[in-house]
Amino acid sequence: MSTDFSRRSLMKGICSAAALSAALPAAAVLPPAAPDTATEYKGPHGPGMPQEGPDTPKICAPIGGREITDQAMREVKQLGVNNVLMGGPKMPWQESDLQAIVDKLKSGGLAVGNMMIAGFNNCIYGRAGAARDKEIEDFKSSVRAAGKVGLPVIEYNWYAHRAIEGYYLEEGRGGAGYTAFNINRVEKLPTVPEEGVHSDEELWKNIAYFLQAVIPTCEQSNVRLALHPNDPPIAVTRGSGQIMASLEGWKKLITVVNSPANGITYECGVSREMEVDPVEVCKYFGTRDRINHVHYRNPVVRTPHNDYTETFIDMGENNMLAVMRELIKVKYTRLIYPEHERALDYDKAVGIHNQYPGGGGYTGMVFDIAYARAMFQASIMLERGNEWKEF
Repeated sequence: MSTDFSRRSLMKGICSAAALSAALPAAAVLPPAAPDTATEYKGPHGPGMPQEGPDTPKICAPIGGREITDQAMREVKQLGVNNVLMGGPKMPWQESDLQAIVDKLKSGGLAVGNMMIAGFNNCIYGRAGAARDKEIEDFKSSVRAAGKVGLPVIEYNWYAHRAIEGYYLEEGRGGAGYTAFNINRVEKLPTVPEEGVHSDEELWKNIAYFLQAVIPTCEQSNVRLALHPNDPPIAVTRGSGQIMASLEGWKKLITVVNSPANGITYECGVSREMEVDPVEVCKYFGTRDRINHVHYRNPVVRTPHNDYTETFIDMGENNMLAVMRELIKVKYTRLIYPEHERALDYDKAVGIHNQYPGGGGYTGMVFDIAYARAMFQASIMLERGNEWKEF
C-alpha cells in the first residue's frame, strides 16, 4: 500500500512539474548572473568582535614539538588560535632545529611564542664544576639559537623536587575529572638521594649565580625568560625549599637581575592557591614589565598552599574577567595559555594523554580557549571602548 502510494505520488509530481515547465514562457529562463561588482553591497557593516593584534595579548594552545602534523596544526587553527607553545628539544638547542619548527608551524599559519627548556639540574642543585659550567654554556647557546629564529620567550622551572605526588583525581561537574592536591599525601615522603636536600637560602644563591650568567645573553638575543612558579606551592617538598611558592619569592626573583629578560610566568591559578589576589599580582608585575608568559586557570582553595582543587575555568574562586582586564590595562602583549583542561567524557572515550589526574584532552582545551577568548573580547571592549575596532 505505502509503496504503491509513493510511486503514484512520485509520478504525479513528475508529470505536474513537466507540465508547469512547458507552460512557462521562454523569458522565464534566467540570464547569467551579473558580475559581483555590479551588485556589491555598499551599506554599513556591523563592528564585529575584537581580534588579537600587535598591542593585545595572544591566546595560545600547546602543540607537540616532536611531530608537528598538518592535522595537529589544523586542530589549533580551527579554534582561531594563531600562537602555540611547546617543550623545546634537548639542550643545547640548534638554530637549524628551531628554524625547522618555526617553518613547519608557519606553513600551518601558526607561530611559536614560548618553548620550555630543561636539563640544568646541576645549576639548580648548586653543584659547582665542569658539569654546571657546561649546562650554563648550553643554556646560553640555546638562547642564542632562539633569538636567531625569533623565539621571544623561553620558560623554565626551578624545582629541587616538584610535589606531583600530591595530586589526585576528584570527580566534578557532571562526572568530569578535576585535579586536586593535598599536602598530606607528600609531607612525609623521604628525600630523593640523587636530588639531595636544599634550603631556600641555597636555592636563592644558585639561581642568582645562574641568572647573572645567562641574562646578559638573553638581552643580547632579544629573548625573555619566564620562570614558572612552584606548583603545587607548598613550602617544602621532600626536604627541600621552594623559593617560587610565595608572592615574596616572585617579587624577589625579579630583583636578582633587574631586566625585562628576567621575568615570570604569571599564574593566576597559583596566585589564588597562595591566597593572594591575582589581579593585584598582575598589576605589580605587569606595571614593571616582568610578565613574560601567562597561565590562565581557576582553582577552589580549602587551605592556602596545601589543599585545593583545579576546577573548570568558569567556576573557581578567581574573577577571570578581572584578571583579563588587568592584563589589558598593563598592556601585556605576549601569550596567554588557558592550561589544565578538565577531563570530559568525550575525551575519555577517545583517550586522554595527560600527566595530571583528572586532566583532560582536546575537547577540554577547546572549552578553556573559548572561555578565555570571551574574556579577552569582553575585556578589550570594556577597557578600550571604541578603540578596539582597530583590531
